[in-house]
Amino acid sequence: MNSSILSGKTYFIRTFGCQMNLHDSERVSGLLDSLGCLEVGEPSDADIVIFMTCCVREAADTRLYGQCSSCKSLPKSPSGRRVIAVGGCIAQRDGEGLLTNLDNVDVIFGTHSIAHVGELIAQAFEDGDHHVRCEEIEDKGATSMPWHRATTFHSWVPIMTGCNNFCSYCIVPYVRGREKSRPFEQIVDEVAGLVRSDVREITLLGQNVNSYGRDIFGKPRFADLLRAVGETGIERIRFTSSHPKDLLPETINAMADVPAVMPHLHLAVQSGSTRVLKEMNRRYTREQYIDLVRSIREKIPGIALTTDIIVGFPGETEEDFLQTLSLAEEVRYAQAFTFIYSKREGTPAAMIDDPTPHDVILDRFNRLVSVIETTAHEFNQGQLHTTVPALIEGTSKKDDCMLQGKSPWNQTVHAPLPEGADIDSYIGKIVDVDVDVAKTWYLSGSLVGGPR
Repeated sequence: MNSSILSGKTYFIRTFGCQMNLHDSERVSGLLDSLGCLEVGEPSDADIVIFMTCCVREAADTRLYGQCSSCKSLPKSPSGRRVIAVGGCIAQRDGEGLLTNLDNVDVIFGTHSIAHVGELIAQAFEDGDHHVRCEEIEDKGATSMPWHRATTFHSWVPIMTGCNNFCSYCIVPYVRGREKSRPFEQIVDEVAGLVRSDVREITLLGQNVNSYGRDIFGKPRFADLLRAVGETGIERIRFTSSHPKDLLPETINAMADVPAVMPHLHLAVQSGSTRVLKEMNRRYTREQYIDLVRSIREKIPGIALTTDIIVGFPGETEEDFLQTLSLAEEVRYAQAFTFIYSKREGTPAAMIDDPTPHDVILDRFNRLVSVIETTAHEFNQGQLHTTVPALIEGTSKKDDCMLQGKSPWNQTVHAPLPEGADIDSYIGKIVDVDVDVAKTWYLSGSLVGGPR
């Protein structure tokens, strides 16, 4: 690759989807930085525009097409030539086929080919042609790529890639491949290095972190990994995603025993109906999920449980939905990501006919949202008139004099920036906040003492 072609070029990355995509974007950014490129805040200022895509829901395709189309009306780039690139899950799924609908795209790179994005873009600048690379097996060089972290105090740490579960509605195993765990010692060494770089919080990433190590050791070793990472000195540990069928008692014990593991667990249920769960190929029942929740709360009292729930899965009846509604009322989630089912071609669920009218599905969705809002508000009320330690991430979008951070329970926390104080002295620091307001989606209060 003639890397000098990219030196001095400006780039902009827009990321859609999950935390894995965010980390992939950081790696692409780091690679471009190492080749002499400069990040800018707007696509109009960029010689290179990259879209890191998600294909979990149909709206993602529509959004990508709209974003790429809007690039046609951008003013001329600083260098006089703009390269448009599409990466991530849609790129892996559709490959060269994307060019049929996106005639202004120059580069397409799949989820297993991000280590080659620099050379692909350089070739596009050099010959003006289309360049596509969507390998089926992840390039071993991807995990050793440099990356450009969005913040200095938090880091994504991938522990595995791919998924073996093949939920009937999900396209992820087809675009991310099968489970492949990173070496145990490599992960621990990476976190230790992040601690030396003053990172305060990490998020361990995997499509199903609970099965980490099964492909290496013959059995999951996520609990062992949590304990080893906790010994590095990192202050806050989070992780996602966590499949209920693989959440073992030893992992719950490790969460309870390791002080750095935050008291928050995202445990996607998807449906409260055992019948629908079977159709989804989730491989647990309603009763098993509820029993798991009980065991978690016995070991970790006060834990914040969050979830994903799909409404309108093909064939879902009113009785099925009422089972979901009652489960949400029983578990009392601190937050939930609720979705109306989106058909994904190539998945088993896409072949199931469903005569349920959309207005019925929408009504169910709204009823579920109402329950989640009630339980989320109830959970936050439990922090009212307490002191909460918040890791400050920046300021509120609505008020740049209002600090914004995250509690151990993953709640958004607001507190006024002291008069005359420098915001930079607070970002990435932990502050104590006396909570006097507890709303559905945030806490707010006043600072107690200074940042630490």
